[in-house]
Amino acid sequence: MKKKFNVLILGSDFNSYYMARCYHELYHEKVNVIAKRAIGVVSYSNIVNFKEVPNFETEEGFVQTLNEYAKTRQEEKILLIGTSDELVRLIIENQSKLDAKYVHNYPSLEILNQIAVKDTFYQTFEGSELEVPKTYIYPCGSKESLDEKQIEKLKYPLIVKPGNNIEYHTHKFEGMFKVFKVFSKQELEEVVKKIENSGYKSNLVIQEFIPGDDCALFDSVFYCSKEKKVQLITLAQIGLQERNPGGIGNCTVLVNGFNEHGYDEKIVEPLKNFMERIGYQGFAEFDLKYDYRDGKYKVLEINPRQARCSYYLAAGGHNLVEYLIDDLIYHKEKPCTLMKEKIALSFVPKSVIKKYVTSTPLRDEILMLAKQKKLVNPLKYKKDTSIRRKLYLIAKDFSYKKKYKKLSW
Repeated sequence: MKKKFNVLILGSDFNSYYMARCYHELYHEKVNVIAKRAIGVVSYSNIVNFKEVPNFETEEGFVQTLNEYAKTRQEEKILLIGTSDELVRLIIENQSKLDAKYVHNYPSLEILNQIAVKDTFYQTFEGSELEVPKTYIYPCGSKESLDEKQIEKLKYPLIVKPGNNIEYHTHKFEGMFKVFKVFSKQELEEVVKKIENSGYKSNLVIQEFIPGDDCALFDSVFYCSKEKKVQLITLAQIGLQERNPGGIGNCTVLVNGFNEHGYDEKIVEPLKNFMERIGYQGFAEFDLKYDYRDGKYKVLEINPRQARCSYYLAAGGHNLVEYLIDDLIYHKEKPCTLMKEKIALSFVPKSVIKKYVTSTPLRDEILMLAKQKKLVNPLKYKKDTSIRRKLYLIAKDFSYKKKYKKLSW
């Protein structure tokens, strides 16, 4: 029997690929993917039908491309899946202009702006049920001086990051990092000046640095139904992040269902309460860091979508595309589930895990799960038999080995 719906994935990064993999694992057929540029992880794949549209991330190009696509489909509904902040925003801001066939599960524009714009997030939810790092918001381009009294309360080293990621990435400059770590007043002033000179006009988030390396970080993914009820929660300890300047903050190794400080369901209770209180819907990812000074898990940011490492949900029996289809197409109600299955995810070779994961308990857990065939790389899918793509992944493994020799964080 022919399906009455179609699935369309937007984007061409790791996130896009594993969502295509989720679809293929469900239906054993290709899925359509549209993006502004081709990236080998998706464009070399033979489980997708890929279309490149250079102006796709402009409002005009986005609306025109999707409405033209809708005209070619006979299905009653088209499930739309965005895989980046930019694409999620385009979906939300332009939903009234899109063909009526399109269905998706994303929060309102108001909620998106409250959580995705980082400076707004910290200002809006300070004092809520969420624990957050001490933060100072600096307005770029205002000709205001840095507030020394505010900075003294934070103490060095400090974290500096853009409040508005989308605007930030439209102003490229030499020495650009996703997140900066500064150790002195001079370094802070140099970073702020460099960002302002790039043309970036929005706020900067200046925060205390919570002690600890990558292994102090945690990932918590939520799926909230169209009815704004939490259906799925995860909690995973991170072992490694990317090492390139633009990738800091992107996880490369994690383990779900494990916490060297003690796996406690109460950690996610305030996050669940928060999501249902604000009326969130769709996937979201909390970036957390454990602060050994007070034993609390601080929220660094919330991403309004599944993260690039979220395939571990599917590996643990919770297919992300299936959650969307069950909710939006079949309107199935599901009880709230905390996914406790121990699953390790890694984009990097095992040799990198052995050498660079600093926590002995976490490293041992990952290697034990690997022996139990519970270590998964979302990009390595046996049913994706493209030779060109396999060569691409071999080159990527080699690149990771080189990259981790130059630890920069």
